[in-house]
Amino acid sequence: MSDVSNYEQVYKTWQDDPEGFWATEAKELSWSKSWDKVFDESQDAYGRWFAGAECNTCYNAVDRHVEDGRGEQAAIIYDSPVTGTKQTYSYVEVKSEVEALAAALQDQGVTKGDRVLIYMPMVPEAAFAMLASARLGAVHSVVFGGFAANELAIRIDDCAPKVIISASCGIEPNRVIAYKPLLDEAIELSKNKPDACIILQREQQTCDLIDCRDIDYKDITNVHKTAGSVVPCVAVAATDPLYVLYTSGTTGTPKGVVRDNGGHMVALNWSMGAIYDIKPNEVFWAASDVGWVVGHSYIVYGPLIKGATTIMFEGKPVGTPDAGTFWRIVEEYKVSALFTAPTALRAIKKEDHQGAFLKPYDVSSLRTLFLAGERADPDTIQWAEDLLNIPVIDHWWQTETGWAIAGNPVGLGKLPVKLGSPTVAMPGYDIQIVDDAGNPVPAGGFGNIIVKLPLPPGCFPTLWNADERFRSAYLEAFPGYYQTSDAGLKDEDGYLFIMARTDDIINVAGHRLSTGGMEEVLVSHPDVIECAVIGIADKLKGQLPCGFVVLKSDHEKSPEEIEKECVQLVREKIGAVAAFKLCVTVARLPKTRSGKILRGTMRSIADKEEYKIPATIDDPVILEEITAVMKSKGIG
Repeated sequence: MSDVSNYEQVYKTWQDDPEGFWATEAKELSWSKSWDKVFDESQDAYGRWFAGAECNTCYNAVDRHVEDGRGEQAAIIYDSPVTGTKQTYSYVEVKSEVEALAAALQDQGVTKGDRVLIYMPMVPEAAFAMLASARLGAVHSVVFGGFAANELAIRIDDCAPKVIISASCGIEPNRVIAYKPLLDEAIELSKNKPDACIILQREQQTCDLIDCRDIDYKDITNVHKTAGSVVPCVAVAATDPLYVLYTSGTTGTPKGVVRDNGGHMVALNWSMGAIYDIKPNEVFWAASDVGWVVGHSYIVYGPLIKGATTIMFEGKPVGTPDAGTFWRIVEEYKVSALFTAPTALRAIKKEDHQGAFLKPYDVSSLRTLFLAGERADPDTIQWAEDLLNIPVIDHWWQTETGWAIAGNPVGLGKLPVKLGSPTVAMPGYDIQIVDDAGNPVPAGGFGNIIVKLPLPPGCFPTLWNADERFRSAYLEAFPGYYQTSDAGLKDEDGYLFIMARTDDIINVAGHRLSTGGMEEVLVSHPDVIECAVIGIADKLKGQLPCGFVVLKSDHEKSPEEIEKECVQLVREKIGAVAAFKLCVTVARLPKTRSGKILRGTMRSIADKEEYKIPATIDDPVILEEITAVMKSKGIG
């Protein structure tokens, strides 16, 4: 990794010739038929990449490396502290597992274009299921394991899977979650019944299988392994869908984000080298879940397409067994780059602020730590940099884009870090800041973050069976641009600062204020580990900000004293215009399982609005705790 960056040159190369740029990158991969057009602007809402080309994503992620003589290299490392299991699969072994499962899917009539829904915990079989679907040209839809039956049923009805692949249970640090009853209920609720369910029986808790529908995963794959079943990769159009991934659906029907085959593999292959600085044979670890977009892009597809080794971790940053788990993994597998959520770092920081759990481990293999998912507050970044003595790189992207919109491309040479900024636009993204009328905002001005069309390869071309919804949700507000629904600013150096979702912008007496800016100030308090700011309805000013803070375990001052200091801090750093007077100490904040704070739900509680408990919530009990704390402070 160099501190002399050729980012400017690479970005200009893309600007000068976008099609030529991506055509060059595409040549690193294997295609069964070349493209007629690199970009066909006449197709769909804003055009399609590699029109006329044919390829197979599974071939590029698995078979290609075996044929290149690297079949014995480790492809997937499975490490499960919750079950005490460790297992490494070479590329040859992954191919064998994937081919056997693909044969089992063929037995159930799955062919190109059919949907396969995957409802699995963080086990290697989840990755095998994704790759087996891709091998057949089928479209997979991964639903986070343990989702409630009703939410699962909505997704089953929307994508109408021919087959569902699931497991008997998932394992949390203190409990076993039975998946099969949830799956059975979801199928009962849904109109579009699958033809079959392939069930992985886990020894921690097995389940009964329903005759004529349920098939034992290991039984059927072992049959095909013994028979030596061969399943060639099916060529699909580059513009055909690889998968559908549903957004959380905390409001309304979840949106099925479509990812195509060709552009997706080109973008991920480029990002693995240019952004993450990972070469074939190196170990990359995205500490996420296959149920989220990070798991799709950077646990399964990105590292494997690049020919690297990826880690599937079934555990938590703390509690499995302690705050040193991440560092144990880094040492044991010689991880080169780690990608996690700021929430995970804050959890480690809360348990082990001084880094005592790091000391037993040699983490010298780790070159970089990447953060995304929630806004990375400068205090947490600085803490991690001081602890690890490596660059801690924030970057920004969305489920819809599938890879980074803005980042610090360390593979091109690291750019100077500005704390609080995910750095600069990646090739493919022309990012602009505008007011609500679409007028450009000067450097340093706050506004809507939008991206000029077309979006680059790898981004979604539409929503599953919902083209009109795609246009209205993302393209209509700012014609010619993709609406990110994030707000922030770009400084005179082109560095981007993501300050809030546009839903989280609060209007105080006519002033549009960023909750992210206030949160940055609150978390700079030495006793605050994490926080959330929401806008509460106010008859006089429209909205008033309210801060919720979680304190470090070793704080010495009283919560009341810390709250007063936090209020004063915001007034000093942002000013009286923020009208910040309410700061409330809570034991924990309500979050999704991927670590996003549920600010919208908190706002509904404060404003006494009806709300639906989000399907993605990590622990619904936290909402009761928050409600009780608000009530004690006269809020809501």
